Amino acid sequence: MVKKILKSILIIILVIVVLFGAYFAYVLLSYHRIEDNLQLDIEGESATDSLKTDELYRISSANLGFGAYSDDYSFFMDGGTESWAFSKHAVNKNIKGSINSILTLNPNLMLFQEVDLNSTRSYHVNEKDLIIDILKNSSYDNVNYTFAMNYDSPFLLYPLTQPHGKSRAGLLTVSPATITDSTRRSLPIEEGLSKLIDLDRCYSKNCINLENGKQLILYNVHLSAYTTDPSTADNQVVMLNADMKDEFEKGNYIIAGGDMNKDVLGDSSAYFGTTSTENWAQPIPDGLLDESFTIIGPVDEENPVPSCRNADKPYSKNSYVLTIDGFIVSSNIEVLSANVLDTGFKYSDHNPVYMDFILKD
Repeated sequence: MVKKILKSILIIILVIVVLFGAYFAYVLLSYHRIEDNLQLDIEGESATDSLKTDELYRISSANLGFGAYSDDYSFFMDGGTESWAFSKHAVNKNIKGSINSILTLNPNLMLFQEVDLNSTRSYHVNEKDLIIDILKNSSYDNVNYTFAMNYDSPFLLYPLTQPHGKSRAGLLTVSPATITDSTRRSLPIEEGLSKLIDLDRCYSKNCINLENGKQLILYNVHLSAYTTDPSTADNQVVMLNADMKDEFEKGNYIIAGGDMNKDVLGDSSAYFGTTSTENWAQPIPDGLLDESFTIIGPVDEENPVPSCRNADKPYSKNSYVLTIDGFIVSSNIEVLSANVLDTGFKYSDHNPVYMDFILKD
């Protein structure tokens, strides 16, 4: 009798080991990096062929948190409890809420990060199509847009109580003027096992003609937050800087915007009075950006609003907050103002940011 019980236990253990091994092999074999220098499809119909110099424009940027991060949401990878959005209804509500909030800013150019196409965690809602539909039903019926994938994961079984599943997500860039060329550039990433669950970091490079014969080169960026090797995060900035510098030396105008995952205010705690023992968001180190470029940290000095909250628990006045969303501009661009739209983190763990600028002739 005892032998039969032991044999049954051993068989169960063996089955578990085989299944685990098979799953681990599936994840390893499924892993791939998305192609570098990938030409992106340019979709939609633009309202104009070019932008103008000496004219005021506004650009917005928002990390949409794949439609999950309402103010009462916490994420398991940040120490919280959830791995999916609360429901399909919640995904639609959060995306619509985010976009409608941004539309109150009347931006000309729009950058979005963490936009899901077909993911378990967001109930397979195509958020790109949802966003474009909302724009078309507003005053943005004539826009060009591009999409760069930066997350195409195999089915992740963790956490066991609600497996994160399979994800496809990326960066959406929207322009009222014709995007003449768009490229996906792969950024350096860590090479350990963490790469299996992290984003396939990249930026999209979008070229828009100006009436003076030059181009606005618009970069949609989502850099790494957590790296065991700090040089990985630095090398991402180094690569971006080299690309921007090459375009600037051609006489073009440069704007890089998005979720930098860097403290773009230098020391957000000085503005918001909150600190974290994790201290995960550092400023971009001095010397990594060429002197022709300036980091624009959006802030109202009189009434500072953070762009991001920790998602280890639902949002409260005691949450750790900081500003990691912002812009990098070249010296031929005059920035008039940059600020954060205070949504109270109602629809995402990021508040939208925006910047008013002039392309100097």
